[in-house]
Amino acid sequence: MRPRVKIYLALFLFSWSCQSDKLPVSDQPNIVIIFTDDQGYGDLGSYGATGFTTPHLDKMAAKGMRFTHFYAAQAVCSASRAGLLTGCYPNRIGITGALSPQATHGLSDEELTIAEMLKTEGYATGIFGKWHLGHHKQFLPLQHGFDEYLGIPYSNDMWPVHYGGAPVTDTTHRKSKHPPLPLIQDNETIERITTMEQQDQLTVRYTEKAIDFIERNQSGPFFLYVPHTMAHVPLGVSERFKGKSEQGLYGDVIMEIDWSVGQIIETLETLNLSDNTLVIFISDNGPWLNFGNHAGSTAGLREGKGTTFEGGQRVPCIMKWPAKITPGTICNRLASALDIMPTIATITGTSLPEHKIDGVSILPLLSGEKNADPRETFYYYYGRNNLQAIRYRHWKMTFPHISRSYRQVLPANDGLQGPYSRDTVSIALYDLRRDPGETYDIQELYPEVVEEIQAIAREAREDLGDHLLGITGKNRRQPGFLTEDINE
Repeated sequence: MRPRVKIYLALFLFSWSCQSDKLPVSDQPNIVIIFTDDQGYGDLGSYGATGFTTPHLDKMAAKGMRFTHFYAAQAVCSASRAGLLTGCYPNRIGITGALSPQATHGLSDEELTIAEMLKTEGYATGIFGKWHLGHHKQFLPLQHGFDEYLGIPYSNDMWPVHYGGAPVTDTTHRKSKHPPLPLIQDNETIERITTMEQQDQLTVRYTEKAIDFIERNQSGPFFLYVPHTMAHVPLGVSERFKGKSEQGLYGDVIMEIDWSVGQIIETLETLNLSDNTLVIFISDNGPWLNFGNHAGSTAGLREGKGTTFEGGQRVPCIMKWPAKITPGTICNRLASALDIMPTIATITGTSLPEHKIDGVSILPLLSGEKNADPRETFYYYYGRNNLQAIRYRHWKMTFPHISRSYRQVLPANDGLQGPYSRDTVSIALYDLRRDPGETYDIQELYPEVVEEIQAIAREAREDLGDHLLGITGKNRRQPGFLTEDINE
């Protein structure tokens, strides 16, 4: 029997045996996760955005909870998504970086996703947007618990077109190996995206599918996952929002995403589903800063996408659930996308997988429990399996590594990519309460904190490893490897 089948059977039997202790299916909350791409911490009105407006997301924050210390699982596309859907540090499950169209691996079928977990409770499950956890059929969403899918299988820049819009003609260029961008419905490619005019329609198409899914499954419960292609470069936006912001195309794109959120929430309200629906809005990592005016804002946090500094991994997060969350609350506690899966499991009374995960339930935070602090530590891994920093309460320690950097170089503009610089990072200690920009090292003032975090680091390295020190780790699992015909 395949491991996944065993998990399904075990979860079904447990679910069946405990039905008397659970809410009736009709009372189970609906779950909606909206996941944007490369949107910075400062790219919402409620987080200080300027040059464009986000009225629907600001209203969502006013009616829900806004997090100020919320972290993506990792500061890059595939890894971030793996962490969200499985509750695991992505390096634990073998997913690193951003999988390319040439990748022959993906999310293992031995991992349990939020969708698979909720299927055991009778949830309808749909995803409309960017997947990026393996583009071959065996890795696609329908093989990981989703009933239906429409979207692209990886990032929208993974096609044979330069960032400036010209087709790639140089056969030695890395993009020349990419096929046209596939738009997949369920398990089949239904369209090849070859122009920016087609990309301009993606946000609208995902939104229309999301609304249709809600309407068809309004008797509930349902899990809707909308991982937007935007605001990853190249930026695409429909005519309705093109030229609408003071900031330019990036602002237009965020305004359209805000519209999309508004359409989803309006549909929930029209169908009287809003009170019993948990809506979560998050970004997958920080902004890609060397794209200049086509990149977002970190609101003063250091660095951006692809780094383990705060600008790369601290992201905006808003949650609304009228049945549980007090309107207009701000959560300053540490939380992560890793925590979404176990939180949903607690809410729905669903069993988590037997294998180790890294998330914790943050339901006490959503419920407003005084002094609740479910997460004290967070590991900043990047690259092959490099432990680059650890957060412990309000402290953050960095470890020696070479980092991508956006400092000391100028970005490009209008869709062109500027250079990176390199930063040789040393051991340093920061107090993120007073220094969110990570500008001054205070390890000499707090040697006892340094010792505490070094002890946490030893535990992390024993568990997950650290390529920087040549440590493998005891509890890492393999990704899924391609078993089907590679040409399928």
